[in-house]
Amino acid sequence: MKGFKHILLLVMLIFCSGRITGAGEIAQTFLDGIKNYKEGRFAEAAANFYKVADEGIKNGKLFYNLGNSHLKNGDIGNAILWYERSLKLSPDDPDLKFNYEYALSLTRDEKGDKELPLVRILFFWKYLLSQTHIQWAAIFFNIIFWSLMTVRVIQRKDHFKTLSHLMLTLGLIFTLTAVYNDYEADFIKEAVILPTKVSIRSGLTNDATELFVLHAGTKVKIDKEKDDYIRISFSEGKIGWIKKSDAGVI
Repeated sequence: MKGFKHILLLVMLIFCSGRITGAGEIAQTFLDGIKNYKEGRFAEAAANFYKVADEGIKNGKLFYNLGNSHLKNGDIGNAILWYERSLKLSPDDPDLKFNYEYALSLTRDEKGDKELPLVRILFFWKYLLSQTHIQWAAIFFNIIFWSLMTVRVIQRKDHFKTLSHLMLTLGLIFTLTAVYNDYEADFIKEAVILPTKVSIRSGLTNDATELFVLHAGTKVKIDKEKDDYIRISFSEGKIGWIKKSDAGVI
């Protein structure tokens, strides 16, 4: 019943996304994907979901279904890529987290630059809430703060002082987090290795020296782009070039 509710919500989103023309066809394509997935035709299901995504529909459940289809089809790289994209929209989805962790357990490479657990604890809201939720939280706390300040000025009394300080603090925290998220999205690009095995090389040709090897599902940072190649950073000292087609940008 829970899964059916999510399907209905996504179908409603498709109809309300502003693309009235052809919306019924897009919704039917999504439902065809669900049917193909349930009947074990995972490649066909992924193709259906891709058609919906290509229409500009950005939804955590849609991306989650794409990840599931690839995982069932044995494509670890694309499975993790779409789980990562889904996590940006639905970071608190328990089913998504479970499948994502399972997919990660199938990868061959250890994590490169690891985030300290303390960072995730101190800035827990950044990892628990989506970017949209953080933006709305920033707006909400700022509105409450300025409303309280207006009341205090009009009444010329020092009411709600503690509450005003709390709202100001929360407003600043979420505003700064939203600004950092925008900076991160614009300037800190991450990608997932897609093929089973990729040679990371010192230059932009297949004859360049092989520096190290990465496997499907490994997460990397993109340092630079040039022609059909990108320079990726896996961990300290592990930097090199691969073809753009060998990595999916999150």
